[in-house]
Amino acid sequence: MTIPASIVTAGTLVADGVPVGAGWVEIEGDRIVATGAGAPPRPADVDLGDAVLVPGFVDMHVHGGAGAAFPDGDAETALRAVGFHRAHGTTTMVASLVAAGPDDLLKTVDALAELVADGELAGVHLEGPWLAEGRCGAHDPRQLRDPDPGELDRLLRAGDGAVRMVTLAPEREGGLDAVRRVVDAGAVAALGHTDASYALTREAIDAGARVGTHLFNAMAPVHHREPGPAVALLEDDRVTVELVTDGLHVHPALWEHVVRSAGTGRVAAVTDAMAAAGMPDGEYHLGAMRVTVAEGVARLAAGSDGRAGAIAGSTATTDVLFAKVVRHAAVPHEEALRRAVALTATSPARALGLADVGVIAPGRRADLVVLDTGLKVREVYRAGRLLPR
Repeated sequence: MTIPASIVTAGTLVADGVPVGAGWVEIEGDRIVATGAGAPPRPADVDLGDAVLVPGFVDMHVHGGAGAAFPDGDAETALRAVGFHRAHGTTTMVASLVAAGPDDLLKTVDALAELVADGELAGVHLEGPWLAEGRCGAHDPRQLRDPDPGELDRLLRAGDGAVRMVTLAPEREGGLDAVRRVVDAGAVAALGHTDASYALTREAIDAGARVGTHLFNAMAPVHHREPGPAVALLEDDRVTVELVTDGLHVHPALWEHVVRSAGTGRVAAVTDAMAAAGMPDGEYHLGAMRVTVAEGVARLAAGSDGRAGAIAGSTATTDVLFAKVVRHAAVPHEEALRRAVALTATSPARALGLADVGVIAPGRRADLVVLDTGLKVREVYRAGRLLPR
């Protein structure tokens, strides 16, 4: 159903240009037309009481959920994952794939392109196969390879430009040229799963790379004589860095340090969720790799090329990331809420070039998440429509 009237009030509103606190949002159709603090200009049509009202979450790195995996390349099944994450407040997401053969990747991009065209997905994210063998994480090492210009160009053209982001390791032969090809095609070049040096990472950024894929995870660690990719990505104001703020991938003290160092405008919280998100513990797959989930933690299963036990994505949803960012923030609550909104909505939307979402502001699409005072999702609106729960 559509929000039945134009003015919605909440006990706590986190909107662009409005102090955090009681406030209101005016909606016409699928658009936000006005916002304000305190009492609305006329009686509210929808009063959300003491709820916390924030913009719809934007997840720029997610592989699936509800038992469905985007790398499987089945559009109907993919919608199950989309619906699951939307119910947890993620109104915008990019479908992340994993390393696979050229024909399989092209087929998957073509299959998901219809969901991009329909607005169900904001694009496709190619995480590999142009990754470093020593930092492949949960990717199939048999599928890793140097970027071939012809293959890359075919994928970037597929589905009328459905690919929005590409993660690669710049140290692979042709890596810097691949960064330029991605950028020239209008997609976002990201650096990850890499052993690149500090200097080479700087070159890749100068070539156009603008995102660091799940910072610290699956990349060379910081060393006092070789700072590595993490430091190069963090120090450049042109780069947005992803963090999986589930408390497992990165310690909260480290993500707090990153936010203080880079600023909220350059940090994007991502789930890196795989098919097991929202599902019981058990056996799953991520591309060709078998994954075991125990106590909600996804790891490569035994026999996975000697890498059994490696973290294989997550089972998190963005509302969980939002709550963790707030609870671990060493700042006042109102500032913590703004920080969480920046990490889960504003910064990823900006990094992906999505001008229509990410904040509650006039002219933006009316994507809203209604949280209770414990920061659990109560309701989700997308383009002004209440989504079923």
